[in-house]
Amino acid sequence: MNTSMPGRDRPSRRSFLETTGIVMATTALGAAPAGSVLAAALSKAQRDKMTPDDIVATMKKGNERFRVGKESPHNYLAQQKASAKGQYPAAVILSCIDSRAPAETIMDLGIGDVFNARVAGNIANDDILGSMEFACKLAGAKVVLVMGHTACGAIKGAIDNAQLGNLTGLLTKIRPAVEATQYSGERSSKNYAFVDAVARKNVELTMADIRKRSAVLAELESAKTVKIVGSMYNLETGLVEFFG
Repeated sequence: MNTSMPGRDRPSRRSFLETTGIVMATTALGAAPAGSVLAAALSKAQRDKMTPDDIVATMKKGNERFRVGKESPHNYLAQQKASAKGQYPAAVILSCIDSRAPAETIMDLGIGDVFNARVAGNIANDDILGSMEFACKLAGAKVVLVMGHTACGAIKGAIDNAQLGNLTGLLTKIRPAVEATQYSGERSSKNYAFVDAVARKNVELTMADIRKRSAVLAELESAKTVKIVGSMYNLETGLVEFFG
């Protein structure tokens, strides 16, 4: 992908790298003339200059814009065209399939900004681990973000020991989080505070599982090339809470 651009776009590029990151580039250049369309997507040079902490900060700022209703005016067509010949995502996100928790939307990200693996209960199986290894080791992503959310149906199912076809095996993978959650109140799926506590513990255990089962990602994290981060999305407030 050609990352060069006309001179008139360079200040916006520098501003992007020095301030808010991914979305500022798409915002500043999304409405650029057709000849400048490549500026709409994250370039390799931009991504490579960002640290893992820069990328997390970008996600936090994007979520704040989402929460106050001031999302960037995305030109998705420009982003699609700009990223068609190559992609340089800054992060890989493991999130739940819940329709109310679309990671790119709630963190005000655009096409080409992140990889996103979605599975009920945001658990890491072998295929997802392989996908993460591709995203970081081969494609250059610098953040692995595990994102759970409040009122998660998969968490409720694991608490209730639900049985349903292939879902049974998936929920079994969440059961360790149920057992490991320290909670003094009612430990049932009807108690949303307990459900949310289990969801957070499930994120923590998934992060530990990624480090344990992927030597590739563990090595990248040890070298500080990649950062593995956890988060919880609150369906009621729209806030994404990040934690290490």
